[in-house]
Amino acid sequence: MADERNAAGEAAILALLSTRRQGASICPSEAARVLSDQDWRDPMERGRESGRRLSEDGKIEITKGGVPVSADASGPIRYRLSS
Repeated sequence: MADERNAAGEAAILALLSTRRQGASICPSEAARVLSDQDWRDPMERGRESGRRLSEDGKIEITKGGVPVSADASGPIRYRLSS
């Protein structure tokens, strides 16, 4: 079940990013809202895990203040497609 949830999180992140202009980013909470429209805070950590996996696979970048950071960065981060 965990793999299915991670796959759903990864799909949500990539789907959101595909609708944005090149170089634009999303907040992890946007993906969490796709996963659960009622209480999006609960799936936040799953969404961050999905973001870390996508980053490690080279599909997205995790940024802070527009600057790429490591996949284990904490605090307010954003996701954007890798260039």
